[in-house]
Amino acid sequence: MTTIRTEVYEDADQLARSVAERVITIVDAAINARGSCAIALAGGSTPKRLYDLLASDEFRDRIDWTRTQLFLGDERFVPPDHPDSNFRMAKEALINHVPVPESQTFPVRSEMEPDAAASHCEKQIRANVPTGQDGLPVFDLILLGIGDDGHTASLFPGTNALAENNRLVVANDVPQQESTRITFTIPLLQAANETIVLATGAGKAEAVAKAIEGPQNIDETPCQILRESRGAVTFALDREAAAGLST
Repeated sequence: MTTIRTEVYEDADQLARSVAERVITIVDAAINARGSCAIALAGGSTPKRLYDLLASDEFRDRIDWTRTQLFLGDERFVPPDHPDSNFRMAKEALINHVPVPESQTFPVRSEMEPDAAASHCEKQIRANVPTGQDGLPVFDLILLGIGDDGHTASLFPGTNALAENNRLVVANDVPQQESTRITFTIPLLQAANETIVLATGAGKAEAVAKAIEGPQNIDETPCQILRESRGAVTFALDREAAAGLST
């Protein structure tokens, strides 16, 4: 079981600034080690604040975007220009404002059938992300959120993707959201060199506490999968999101 680190900040702005500095450190280390860095982005309002900051004049030029690859840890199965698309959000907040080559960004191919799109994502990952233990691709950084129901990426409570141990990316039907999602699976998420979960607001406090301290029940709180991660795991929280923790 990995040791989960928690970092608590006064507000979302302080959180985003600290995580932005950490992202820069991770990218620099990966590029120095092997010449490139593979990052999986998260959707949601808290990550968007981080992306806005990374794209700002203050931070933009501190990352070598030409040697950085940007994937998505999950995506709603919608076209990349759809208002609900995580890729659209990432593009508008970050990708459009930094010199990352288009060939190094990897949206979900929504013109395909969901299973085919998931398989295509997996092929892109295997072709671009270096492998580590057991032949699994190892992302330098995976950014995640956590839902108030305990989901992370698009691994929602009670859904089929929680039982997938062979494929790296799958299409996951999510009845509670009335949607189909493309999501990284547990083996791929657990293989990352570093994972940062971002959470803000009182609405996340119960889920955060269950994920970090609650009795083990992945089917009920999927974010608990990070307890078995091989790399470093950090929960970056504002005070409201951390309020349910015992320490």
